[in-house]
Amino acid sequence: MGYRRKDTTPRLALWMLVALGDIVLLLVSAGVSAPAAVIGVVVLTVAAVAGWRLSRRATVAGRGTLPVPVAARRRA
Repeated sequence: MGYRRKDTTPRLALWMLVALGDIVLLLVSAGVSAPAAVIGVVVLTVAAVAGWRLSRRATVAGRGTLPVPVAARRRA
């Protein structure tokens, strides 16, 4: 009897990295220094991810998440 676990870990997709790089380039072209632009984007990204994880922790912890056998899932 096998257990199926869904990988729900968030991953930083390539398009997200490209979008963050574009934001840095836009800030640099607007006259903001490159190190300040990079630090600002990194700080905002880390704050957004931390806020998302904190808000998600309450909802995930509320559910009794136990692995369910695949065969039992099919019968129900």
